[in-house]
Amino acid sequence: MRASGILMPISSLPSPYGIGTMGAAARSFVDFLVKAGQAYWQILPVCPTSYGDSPYQSFSTFAGNPYFIDLDDLAKQELLLPEEYASIDWECTPDCINYGVMYEKRYAVLRCAAKRLLAKPGADYRRFVKENDFWLPDYALFMALKDAHNGACWLEWEEPLRRREPAALAAARQQYANDVAFWQAVQFMFYSQWQALKHYANQQEIRIIGDLPIYVALDSVDVWSCPQEFQLDENLLPTEVAGCPPDGFSATGQLWGNPLFDWDSMAKTGYAWWVRRIKHMCSIYDVVRIDHFRGFAGYYAIPYGEATARNGRWREGPGYALFAAIKKKLGSPRIIAEDLGFLTEDVTALLKQCGYPGMKVLEFAFDSRDGGDYRPHSYPKNCIAYVGTHDNEPVNGWMETAAPEDVARAVRYLNLTKKEGYHWGMMRGIWSSAADLAVVQAQDLLGLGHESRMNTPSTLGGNWCWRAEPGVFNTRLAKKLHSEMELYGRLPE
Repeated sequence: MRASGILMPISSLPSPYGIGTMGAAARSFVDFLVKAGQAYWQILPVCPTSYGDSPYQSFSTFAGNPYFIDLDDLAKQELLLPEEYASIDWECTPDCINYGVMYEKRYAVLRCAAKRLLAKPGADYRRFVKENDFWLPDYALFMALKDAHNGACWLEWEEPLRRREPAALAAARQQYANDVAFWQAVQFMFYSQWQALKHYANQQEIRIIGDLPIYVALDSVDVWSCPQEFQLDENLLPTEVAGCPPDGFSATGQLWGNPLFDWDSMAKTGYAWWVRRIKHMCSIYDVVRIDHFRGFAGYYAIPYGEATARNGRWREGPGYALFAAIKKKLGSPRIIAEDLGFLTEDVTALLKQCGYPGMKVLEFAFDSRDGGDYRPHSYPKNCIAYVGTHDNEPVNGWMETAAPEDVARAVRYLNLTKKEGYHWGMMRGIWSSAADLAVVQAQDLLGLGHESRMNTPSTLGGNWCWRAEPGVFNTRLAKKLHSEMELYGRLPE
């Protein structure tokens, strides 16, 4: 079935409280999607962000971001009083998030709510704790210990805690019992609101596409609690880390710094850690987009401590064995493979063997070096078409920053006109393609430019901050988008 969707991060929703949340604005956005003839809402990872504010560098792959908990909804549940949050100055503009202030002021509010929740924990809370015991106790203890160590990486903790000696863990759980309870309560509040939002969307036939980063952060509960799953030395330091090699876009490559999986060790358990991870993601999303899919065929490994990605090497990934294990345990979950970047025959073969739809990005189509496969006339049905992703410029920013010859090629290919707005012509390029699903960034739908770019890879500062202003997702825009869906045969059946 031909369909369409919008890429809109939770954090980017309008909100008077500094950042987008899972409350009224999120439900209003679902209503907009319905009126606009959309079938999918794609988001970025909802896990807690760490230093740098990237959702792809998280303290936990299973936990939810506390910032996304809606304060008004907590007040309706009588877990908060309006005076405990309504007058807080979040020190931000309507179109930009101030993460520093969010960190300083949000948790004090959530502690008020958690205190009331824990004073009378109901059966639903106890059920949540029990059903999530495969990750929640470790996560809550990890966050409590980070607070106790002033945010220091777990590698800097005392040796017994670094190595998770049972006596040290038991003592810590007792010493920091109140903080552990707080972090568990925060996750209950997050997932209660998330499931309510997902139910609201699904009731109106809107499906949510979630995003799963391939790697986890070194400073995460995932590495601390399961060091055997990663390539670490006897001191628990990574031997090599993740990144991308130098290419035409970067002379030094990209040094991500994430620890690499010990695929040989994982294979011995039937990839149990990954099966748990995918199962969890399938329980909270309707469709899962796996980031950096090429890393399962072959991955780039950079010696730990290197300043750039120049001296890395390619190593063999798990290949189809991982996805065979997932299929055996979970059936056939709906997965999108982010197959962008340096692609080789083994990546193409793995994607074909899995049968997952890959991605096509229209902004790549007009690069004279390597754009042919991204031009809409060549798209297969089994793919997801994008104008750009969160790592790319919105169309109007791309028009200003791309090579002039690339822009000229796009104008000629799509017959773009400035009068209509280049963004509409680019969006039509993917809507008119054969791709089963076409997804546009909210920024393109709104005709925004470089100032709204979500992320510029390999840069620090200024990323992940954009927010939509109140009132922009209005009836007029919904009607126009609905008309386009009708024209290109993408209305939900």
